Amino acid sequence: MRLGIAGTILPADLRQLTPQIVRTVRTWGYTGIFTRFRDNHPLTTSLDDAYQAREIMASEGVDHVMATGFWQCLIHPDAARRAEAVRVLRGALRLAGALGATAIDTGPGSLSTTSVWGPHRDNWQPWAEANLIQALREAAPIAEEANVRIHLEGHQYVVLKDAETMARVIDAVGSPWLKCDIDPVNWITLSTYYHTGSAIDAMFDVLGDRIGSGHSKDILIWDTHTVHLDTVTTGQGAIDHQRYLQRLHALDPEIYLVVEACSTADAPGVCAFLRRQAELAGVEVH
Repeated sequence: MRLGIAGTILPADLRQLTPQIVRTVRTWGYTGIFTRFRDNHPLTTSLDDAYQAREIMASEGVDHVMATGFWQCLIHPDAARRAEAVRVLRGALRLAGALGATAIDTGPGSLSTTSVWGPHRDNWQPWAEANLIQALREAAPIAEEANVRIHLEGHQYVVLKDAETMARVIDAVGSPWLKCDIDPVNWITLSTYYHTGSAIDAMFDVLGDRIGSGHSKDILIWDTHTVHLDTVTTGQGAIDHQRYLQRLHALDPEIYLVVEACSTADAPGVCAFLRRQAELAGVEVH
C-alpha cells in the first residue's frame, strides 16, 4: 500500500507548486499527492504550466496519484448544461494527463445550488442515474486517450448514495477507465456508525475490483438531539482503519490511500497513525 495526501500545503494554483512543497510532503512520509488546482480551469489552463508542475513532482520522486475532476454536474436534466459538464470533464482528463496524474477524482455533481456535494430532492431520481451513466460513457474515450482513469466518489447526498449504486453505474458505463475512489466516511450512517468494520466489509464485498483508490478521513457522531455525523481527521473518529487497510491491500498491494480533511500541522501524525494501523493489520506500506 502507498499513502498520499491532499490539501494541506498543496496550492490551488499549479503555478505556485514548488520543489520545496513536494519535498515537504515526502518528509511527512507520503509518496503521492492528490492535487486540487481549483484556480486552473481545465479549458483555459496552459499545458506548458501543467508540464512544469509535472516535472516538479517527478523530480522530487512523488507520485501524482490524482487530480481534480472539477466536480461538474453530470446529472443535470438540462441537456445543454450536461453537455457543458461533460466538456469540462473531458478537459479535466486532458489536463490531468499533462500533469502526469494517474486518475482524476470526481463526484456526479448535485442539483443543489450551494454545493457540488449538497443534498437536493432530485439527486436520487432514476433519471439522474441515467444521465450520469450517459455522461461517463461520453467521457470514457478521452480517459483512454489521456491515459488517466476516472475515479468516481460517492456520498449519501448525491446519486451515488451507496456501494450498490456505485457498482451499478460503473457496470453500466462498461469502461475499464472508470473506477471507484472509495471513501467509507461518505457512506456511514447512524445504523453503521458503531460497526464501521462490518460496513466497510459490505462496501468492499459489493464493489470488489471496481475500487481503484481510497480516501482516508474519519467520522464522529455528535451528542445532540438530532443526528449529526461530522467529518474529522483520520484517527479521531469511528472508522476501523485496520479493516479498511486490509481490504484495500487485498485488492492491490500498490493501491493508494489518500488522506483528506487534514491540517498541515496534523499531516505527519496522520501518516504515522496510518503506518501503525497498517503494521497492526499486517499490511506493508511502501
